[in-house]
Formats: sequence, structure tokens, C-alpha cells
Amino acid sequence: MESWSGSRVFRYNRAVKRRHGHPGPDASGRRGWIVRKYALGHEPGDDLSASTTAEERLAMMWPLAVEAWALSGAGIPDYDRRAAPVRKFRRGPG
Repeated sequence: MESWSGSRVFRYNRAVKRRHGHPGPDASGRRGWIVRKYALGHEPGDDLSASTTAEERLAMMWPLAVEAWALSGAGIPDYDRRAAPVRKFRRGPG
């Protein structure tokens, strides 16, 4: 599958990979995974801005966005940014 920019998109979900003809990771592939153990309540925060670039963070979220659109049954929108449907909410007094 290709992204809007033409680069290859890799699915993160093992069941989805199998459905599309990609085998899941085998033991030799998992051997290189980095696993960390944390005590409950002492996990690191979710803010990756200090350890990743904006480009890397977008690359991380793109497969999730593609999967979300696929699960919704709708196609990925292809309108330009100016035509994007938005609603503006104004804060009330106080």
C-alpha cells in the first residue's frame, strides 16, 4: 500500500498483514525488538518530542491513520487543506 506521498506504508497489525499477504514477524525478526520493563506507575511519558523529529512522529502516525480510515470503510480524503471540513468553536465568557 502506498501513502499519499507515494512512499510505502507498512501495516502494524499482524492480522491485517496476514490478510494482505504479509507474514507476521517470526522469532528471528522479534529477536531484535527492544523491550523495556517499568514498574506500574513509573512508565515514561508519551511525549516523544525530545527524542524524535516532527518527520519521525508523522511517519509513526501515518500507518495508524491509514488503518483508521480503512477500518471506517471510507477512503482517505483527497481534498486540499483549504477545503477541509472544520468547525470553529468560540469560547464562551469566563
